[in-house]
Amino acid sequence: MKRLFDLLMAVFAAAVLALPILIVALAVRLTSPGPALYWSDRVGRHNRIFKMPKFRSMRIDTPAVATHLLENPDQWLTPIGSLLRKSSLDELPQLWSILKGDMSFVGPRPALFNQDDLISLRTEAGVHELVPGLTGWAQVNGRDELPIPQKVQLDVEYLRRRSLGFDLKILWLTALKVMSRDGVSH
Repeated sequence: MKRLFDLLMAVFAAAVLALPILIVALAVRLTSPGPALYWSDRVGRHNRIFKMPKFRSMRIDTPAVATHLLENPDQWLTPIGSLLRKSSLDELPQLWSILKGDMSFVGPRPALFNQDDLISLRTEAGVHELVPGLTGWAQVNGRDELPIPQKVQLDVEYLRRRSLGFDLKILWLTALKVMSRDGVSH
């Protein structure tokens, strides 16, 4: 049921957002050198690595680490990078990952391949069994501001409570967070 929901919603969202996706892609290309998309190595279900697309919000020479680990992250942003991140427009290409089955609309956010602490804690707690999501319970309860152990605790709560109703609640809360730009770093 969840996979069917993801497929139907991703097709619908891709159709509705086709023009904004094209406009953002052009804006990225016109405001900084390099490709419009950044393909990030992420950890998926069963700790399998997959390539997750995002609109590129940072320069092409940015180190491949979590943003909070960069010294002065703002220096790496493209001219429209801050806008893309604050509005979550950089996340739109992840519809591709949902269509492919690498991601779901709701689940724990996929860890970077080198976030060993997060990957280890999630594996110990069984969270690695879940398909990662575009949004999740941790994102609506703090997003980028949460320390890793607290994120994992919320991911475990999602693992226990997951249902279509809970997913719909998380999607609604995500829409509210994105509109208010709450909890977004850089």
